[in-house]
Amino acid sequence: MPPRDLNSIFVIGPYRHLGIWVFDDEKRGLIQEPFVGGADSMIDRLTEKIPNAQGGFRLVFSALPFPNYDVRLTWRREEMSGNVYYAPDLNMEGWLCPALLRYFGDPPVEIYAKFEAVE
Repeated sequence: MPPRDLNSIFVIGPYRHLGIWVFDDEKRGLIQEPFVGGADSMIDRLTEKIPNAQGGFRLVFSALPFPNYDVRLTWRREEMSGNVYYAPDLNMEGWLCPALLRYFGDPPVEIYAKFEAVE
């Protein structure tokens, strides 16, 4: 299955809603899409130094490395309807739901991400 668009770097704005991390991407039909299964714990760690991250932050991600990324996730396995990724620098696993395939045609072997404050 080919990628849904020509972008190689994507940007979303996760925020806390009802105590969990969620994000919206109307272009892809995603509203309050939750991060669960360990991905939420990774976000907690990676946003510790971002002021007011719960109100929203910028998450830049790609299947290709880009300058100044914060974390590299490596594909571990398919699980249920999603995919489990491992962050070696955090020694943590996180499950990414099928919404991942709205960005990538197939689950990428690696995902690079940057967590930034919204200014």
